Amino acid sequence: MAHNLNFNADNNEYAFFSVKQRAWHGLGKIVEQYPTSAEAIKYAGLDYTVEKRPLFTFDTENHTGDPDSDILIPEIEVPNYFANVRTDTEKVLGVVGKDYQIVQNIDAFEFFDAIVGGGDGILYETAGALGNGERIFITAKLPGYIRVGKDDFIEKYLFLTTSHDGFGSITAAFTPIRIVCNNTLNAAMRNHTDAIKIRHTASANDRLKQAHKLMGISNNLADELKDVFNHWSKVRITDAEVKKLIQVAMVPNKEVLNNLMAGKNDELSTTYTNIVDKVYEYAMSSPTQQMETTAGTLFGAYSSVTGYFQNVRNYKDGEAKFKSIIEGTAKQRAQTAFDLCSDFSKHLTTNFLTLN
Repeated sequence: MAHNLNFNADNNEYAFFSVKQRAWHGLGKIVEQYPTSAEAIKYAGLDYTVEKRPLFTFDTENHTGDPDSDILIPEIEVPNYFANVRTDTEKVLGVVGKDYQIVQNIDAFEFFDAIVGGGDGILYETAGALGNGERIFITAKLPGYIRVGKDDFIEKYLFLTTSHDGFGSITAAFTPIRIVCNNTLNAAMRNHTDAIKIRHTASANDRLKQAHKLMGISNNLADELKDVFNHWSKVRITDAEVKKLIQVAMVPNKEVLNNLMAGKNDELSTTYTNIVDKVYEYAMSSPTQQMETTAGTLFGAYSSVTGYFQNVRNYKDGEAKFKSIIEGTAKQRAQTAFDLCSDFSKHLTTNFLTLN
């Protein structure tokens, strides 16, 4: 089952909710209005707590050969290790060390509410739990949007995931979404970070409450993105320059990069050249690339890379697509494209291979 959503046998429901649009897996609860955090945590089946409980081991002795004569040796406590147990189902979610700090699901929602002081500005889009409830995720829309030109709007989203199994950190990421073509962007601003990771230590909850400040999530960040994208929408770029930018942005390894730098195009793999051709075709023919802000502009060149991963590339399933955009290849390529466009806008040069 690729979605791996937690299924609650008591209420016969999957631990997932979405606003208005049903997710790719077709499961969970669909609601028409944006819920409060208190409502969202219930809709998503996240209204449970986790406890750290001591671990014990035991053994048996049998000197008769009769299995019914087993003697149970007294339990021995395992030092410095604990089981994280979900209290409503008594499921063990993972084994953790003595310094591991549980961050309850409700604390994750408080991270979002802290951004707007607990007001009505946060709009919860999706949330859910995976496996037995050992990992949760939340996506929420931030107040306002970024406007590029007259007709291009970019909404501001936050994604957070945390776990109760002892693996992985608490991760929060800033993700703008382009409304016109639902084009997911993962642009990391210089002098800011688009993601933060927090270890499950004693200070985890305090750090989580301040995470949005560390991430620079504010109107200042939105204003900077707005200024960058609007500037890019006025910077002209030729078709040949777009093709070259795409070639560099989509480089998968140093070998391909070296071949590009040496002009050994005949040694480039068929897979790589096909991807470049598809991204370039999207840049030249997609309706969203023919707008005033995108046609022949640097913003359009950047959008062609991110738009390929959102609207053209084939994935195994929706989960694979989601992971690629949030933390995988799609995000990495978008970051490279963002850096290339940023340098191009400053130098107005096509020599992408020598940048950075």
